[in-house]
Amino acid sequence: MLGAKEGETKPIPSQEKSPARAATQEWTSQDAWAIYQLPFNDLLFRSQSVHREHFDPNRVQLSRLLNIKTGGCPEDCGYCSQSSHHSTAVAASKLMEVEKIVAEARKAKESGATRYCMGAAWRNPKPRDMDAIVEVVAAVKQLGLETCMTLGMLDRGQADQLSAAGLDYYNHNIDTSERYYPSVISTRTFADRLDTLSHVHEAGMKVCCGGILGMGESEQDRVDMLVTLANLPKAPESVPINMLIPIAGTPMAKAPPIGPIEFVRIVALARIMMPASFVRLSAGRSAMTDEMQALCFFAGANSIFVGDTLLTAGNPQDEADRKLFRRLGLEAL
Repeated sequence: MLGAKEGETKPIPSQEKSPARAATQEWTSQDAWAIYQLPFNDLLFRSQSVHREHFDPNRVQLSRLLNIKTGGCPEDCGYCSQSSHHSTAVAASKLMEVEKIVAEARKAKESGATRYCMGAAWRNPKPRDMDAIVEVVAAVKQLGLETCMTLGMLDRGQADQLSAAGLDYYNHNIDTSERYYPSVISTRTFADRLDTLSHVHEAGMKVCCGGILGMGESEQDRVDMLVTLANLPKAPESVPINMLIPIAGTPMAKAPPIGPIEFVRIVALARIMMPASFVRLSAGRSAMTDEMQALCFFAGANSIFVGDTLLTAGNPQDEADRKLFRRLGLEAL
């Protein structure tokens, strides 16, 4: 047996000691790091056990994402093709017409999606935009879809408007750890991000918040990002884990890719730290093998984006996802 001397026995995973956390105790960086560093098999055993306590392990939520306003964003996020600071091929556009957005939502529902996410490349929505946004939320809700939007920063009044319109989720990622955040973006602070999350929560909407892996951050930064999320007044109901898609013309175009095992470890840690949240494989699935995605599902991921485009980047075709689901025995939630 590797790692054991002759005559010695090694305890089975369920008997091994691992850091525990009381329900009312905040996560510490040290506790989360200790779990992250568990032997890979033990980490996945633990995350799958937690997953089965809260979800059907063979059902995955299907969400679809539509870019309702593209490009021209004044923020300088180092990973983003839609920033006006970067020389990419993405042209700025106006907000899509309400009727066209609803038509796309109807197609999404017909293709099996149960949650519809809409994103606009804004620093924050302007007052003149809110009437159209509220109309969109109401119309998509009438189709029977769960609704989610990402529009940049919100003040409390805007959050209240969206909540009153019936918006289910608001997405606003923190991207990375507070320490590494200034290396990613300089046009708004980490505290700005947390303020918007607070407004969303206080307005009664569910929070969708995660980050991006592979931007040059350390493993500790990835762990600390999850610590921030898990220690919010209420953990995000949805936690998207993105793998950086390097885009020519952005400062992070040549960032070294994250290894598959390191990525899966973060998915597993997210499941353990936020057991009742949906953990979504978001951007980057087009670069993942079927085997890597299978490990992510085993680690506790239970939501994906379907469709061939995520904002401006590619995504696996629907048929590829159907084939993968058949191979793994997964069903849509």
